[in-house]
Amino acid sequence: MPKLKGQDLVLDVLTINTRARALTGGSAGVPIVRRSAALIRDVDPSPMYRRHVTRVQYFTACTLDGFIADENHSLDWLFDAPHSEDDDAWDEFIGGVGPMVMGSSTYEWVLRRYDLLANPQQWHDFYADRPCWVFSHRDLPRIPTATVRIVSGDVRPVYEEMVTALPGKNIWIVGGGDLAGQFDDADLLDEVWLGMRPVFLGAGAPLLPRRITTRRVTLREVRHAGQQLQLILDVARHN
Repeated sequence: MPKLKGQDLVLDVLTINTRARALTGGSAGVPIVRRSAALIRDVDPSPMYRRHVTRVQYFTACTLDGFIADENHSLDWLFDAPHSEDDDAWDEFIGGVGPMVMGSSTYEWVLRRYDLLANPQQWHDFYADRPCWVFSHRDLPRIPTATVRIVSGDVRPVYEEMVTALPGKNIWIVGGGDLAGQFDDADLLDEVWLGMRPVFLGAGAPLLPRRITTRRVTLREVRHAGQQLQLILDVARHN
C-alpha cells in the first residue's frame, strides 16, 4: 500500500465512510474502523506525530539540596563524590539520544573545564557526533569539528528543528534548569533523569525552577549505584 500523507488519510477515510453507508444503509461502523486502522499504520509520520515518538529528556546530576551548579556556575562539586563503575543508566540513556540542547552557562563551563577549543576530540569522546543547540544571547565560540548551533528565543521552533534533524531520536536537555523549565513551559518536557550525589551546596543554580507537582510528575524508577541515587521521572503534558 502506498504511503499516505495526513490529509490524504482524512480524505480516504471520508470516502470509505460514504461508500460504506451507501452499501449498508447507514451502519458502517466495523468496515470504517478496520479500514482506518490499516491506513493509520501506513501513514507517514508528520511532525505532530513524531512529537509523541521523540522524548525530551532532562538528564542531569544534582545535589541533595536541589542544585546543579554552584554560585559560579561550576560543576566541580560533581567530582567530589566517587563514580560507580556499575552505573548502567548512562549507556541506557545515551543510546536513544540524538540532538542535545544546553544553555550558555553549561556550554561555557564544558569549554573551560576540558579546554575543548584546543582539544575538540574530547567533545567527540563525550558526545560522539551528536549535534548540539546552545541557547545564548551572545555569540559563543564554536568547537572545531563539532556541530554546534547558537540559538535564542522560543524553544518551540528549535524543538521542531531538532526533531527534523534526527527524527525518532530523543532530545537531551543537558542543562541548565531554567532551560528545562522553558521546555516544560512549552509543554515539551517528557522525562527527568536525576543522578543525586551526597553533596550539599546551600546555594547555586536550581535543578528545575518551576512548580510541577505530582499531578504531572510520576516516579518511574529508583536505582542505587555506589554514591549515586538515580531517579527517573515521567512528566505528563499540561493538557
